[in-house]
Amino acid sequence: MTAEVFSSFEADRILLELRRRRPLVHCLTNDVVQEMTANVLLAAGASPAMTVAPEETRGFAKIADALLVNLGTPTRDRIEAMQAAVAGAAEGNTPWVLDPVAAGVIPWRDGVIREFLRRKPVIVRGNASEVLALAGAGTGGQGVDSTDASSAALEPARRLALQTGVAVCVTGEVDYATDGRRTLAVPGGSAMATLVVGTGCSLSALVAAFAAVHPDPVEAAAAACTLAKRAAEYAARQAQAPGRFHSAYIDGLYLAPNFE
Repeated sequence: MTAEVFSSFEADRILLELRRRRPLVHCLTNDVVQEMTANVLLAAGASPAMTVAPEETRGFAKIADALLVNLGTPTRDRIEAMQAAVAGAAEGNTPWVLDPVAAGVIPWRDGVIREFLRRKPVIVRGNASEVLALAGAGTGGQGVDSTDASSAALEPARRLALQTGVAVCVTGEVDYATDGRRTLAVPGGSAMATLVVGTGCSLSALVAAFAAVHPDPVEAAAAACTLAKRAAEYAARQAQAPGRFHSAYIDGLYLAPNFE
């Protein structure tokens, strides 16, 4: 089964809808990327919220437009907060995205990730090594970093999507979004994005934002990836090193799609 390159015209259309609706994205994400994630969402046109208290997350996820669950720095309190948020999302029909950070590396973490996967997110967004591990075709990457090409995870991602009924977005040199039957590809971007902490985790928040405004999870994920790829390309034209790339990437998200 081949992958269809996602239409930039359709990506622009969904981005304009996101900016018109300005979805509220409830982010339960890791300690390292809180600020980056909030800034990425703001620049793209969404509204971030970082409510983390277990006493609040269920109610907040119920009223949010989308939810992100990122397992980058799990603790028992944070897992409790995430479980409550997922319950609230189910009650409020809130689409939610699972980011299975470092899947395949530590058995305890894998158990936590699989528990959340069984609770049916709309989309799973991970790098190639994470998706391979979830699909039972790999043993994870080097910590949070992928050691596999996204193309190597494409067929396992399709199988995982069919087995779980959850759309899978695997990111890398080429990003792919699939429900097991239809697969969209998003080429482009810049390798320098891998040298800036938070570009992957914040992409998962973008995927959640797009899922809030577009009913097709495969297209929503592909649209988010298109925006991130374009912003990375813009940043690479402005910067020769990661520090400046970081700022230029945020600018690229804001300026898309025209970069004028």
